[in-house]
Amino acid sequence: MKNRKVHSLAAIVAASATIFTFTSCGDKSAQQMQGAGAPEIAVLTVEAGSTDLNSSYAATIKGKTDIDVRPLVSGFITKVHVDEGQYVTQGQTLFTLDQVQYQAAVDQATAQVNSAKTALESAKLTAANKQRLFDKNIISEYENQLAKNSLAQAEAALAQANASLTNARKNLSYTVVTAPSNGFVGSIVNREGSLASPSMVTPLTTVSDNSDIYAYFSLNEKDILEMTKGGEITLNAAIAQLPPVQLELSDGTIYPEKGTVATVSGVIDNTTGSANVRARFKNINGMLRSGSTGQILIPNVKENVILIPQKSTFEIQDRRFVYVLNDSNKTVSTAITVAPENDGKQYIVTSGLTPGQRVVVEGVGTKVRDNMAITPVDAAARAAAQQQQAQAQQQAQ
Repeated sequence: MKNRKVHSLAAIVAASATIFTFTSCGDKSAQQMQGAGAPEIAVLTVEAGSTDLNSSYAATIKGKTDIDVRPLVSGFITKVHVDEGQYVTQGQTLFTLDQVQYQAAVDQATAQVNSAKTALESAKLTAANKQRLFDKNIISEYENQLAKNSLAQAEAALAQANASLTNARKNLSYTVVTAPSNGFVGSIVNREGSLASPSMVTPLTTVSDNSDIYAYFSLNEKDILEMTKGGEITLNAAIAQLPPVQLELSDGTIYPEKGTVATVSGVIDNTTGSANVRARFKNINGMLRSGSTGQILIPNVKENVILIPQKSTFEIQDRRFVYVLNDSNKTVSTAITVAPENDGKQYIVTSGLTPGQRVVVEGVGTKVRDNMAITPVDAAARAAAQQQQAQAQQQAQ
């Protein structure tokens, strides 16, 4: 009986040891599986620093002068002397209109001038003769005065004939349409044989002086108030303090020459709530053309701010969030606010983050979720490693 109790006790101890062993192994395996299941995700430790992110504004590019060329007289176009896109100088001939009727008008006016001159000479002789007869009391004062009146009429007729000749010559000169300024010729819709007139809707062409380029954009009331510091300084003083601006072209490249903000309209449009602004740029080698579009970039230098990549954020019901890592390397959904200025790649965080916090910058919105355990990897180190690997592959090829 005693031996049976001993054997039973030994069996219980052995079974307990076996269960403990299995339980310990199970806990260890679970821990290993949990560690292996935490994905490596790039994170960024946020720090306070300075930034010069640009505020961008849609801009329309126009030449220094864009002058519509219209005829001052009517006539058929007999010759087009230039081509579209050609550079012309002020006074250079662009079009020639039919001159026949205007030349005939000049000839007619010239003949009238000659006739008036002859009539004037005759009136002068008559007036002089009448004056001598009047001095000798041969004719009356009335007859002498008539001669003087005829002389005055002849003089007026000559002046009128000269004016008509001047007008005819001016109209004849208008048949040669010249460039109003230096610049590039725009589109030419009407060619030889087309009828041109001062009342035509479409101009013959447009000459754009592109030596300087103006980029027009708009600032809203809030922008203007910020510029003037709530009215502490004048708008002109605020414009003078603006740093040089840049022009981003339609293909995304930055125009190499910086410009200056020249003017801001003094009236805010009630329909748009904005004021027109003009920035001036030197046109290098005629690179910019009137009618192009782009973005004006105004730098905003700010100190002691936190910058985060835009890809590290996500939105829920018009609120912006990031995933912050806690001490257990688990993600915590955190609401933040950002400044309106951005360069399309980064945000300026105005609240919600403090220096030293770790923010997830990879897989946000796809493979990362709230309260998720991850293995953090330094984003800068990963980017450097990927760049070195890409360079090594290029060298190997």
